[in-house]
Amino acid sequence: MPTQQKTEIINDLTQKFQNSTGIYFTRYSGMNVAQATELRKQFRESEVCYFVSKNTLTKIAANNAGFEDKLDELLSGQIGIAYVSGDPTAPARVIRNFEKENKNATLEVVGMVFEGEIFGPEKYKELAELPSRDALLSMFVGTLNQPMSKLVGTLSGAMSKLSGVLTSLKENKS
Repeated sequence: MPTQQKTEIINDLTQKFQNSTGIYFTRYSGMNVAQATELRKQFRESEVCYFVSKNTLTKIAANNAGFEDKLDELLSGQIGIAYVSGDPTAPARVIRNFEKENKNATLEVVGMVFEGEIFGPEKYKELAELPSRDALLSMFVGTLNQPMSKLVGTLSGAMSKLSGVLTSLKENKS
C-alpha cells in the first residue's frame, strides 16, 4: 500500500514529466559527494531540476504522464533525471561541461525526452553543441536584419553620390 510520502513523490514526478520540455536520464555512478553537489549547483544555475528517485516510483509517474512503459528500459540502475521546462538544451550543455571538468566522474546520458519525443543517448551530443535559445534567436534576428542593413547602406551611398554631384554642379554654376 502506498504511503502518503510516496504518493506525493509520484504526483510531483508526474507533474515534472508533463511540464518539462526536456528530460535527461543520466547514470551517475562513480561520483563523489563534492562532484554531485557541483553538478546540482550547475543545474540550478541553468534552471534545471535534477532529481534522483526510486525507479519504481519514476516508472509509475511516467505511466501517469502518458509514456506507457516507453521509458522503462531507461530506468534501471542508478538513474538521476534532469527536468527542464525552459530551454530544453540547457541540461545537455551542463552535462557536457561537467564531463569536461570532471574526467574521473561518470555521468552518462542513457536517454532523453526532448519536446515529447524519446531519443537515445546519441542525440544528447548533438543538443549539447547547440547554442542557447537566446543565442539562436539573436542569430536569427541578425540574419533578418542583414538584408535591410545592406539596402540602407546601398541607398545611403547612392544618396551621398547624388548629393556630391549636386554640390559640384552648384559650385560650377557659381
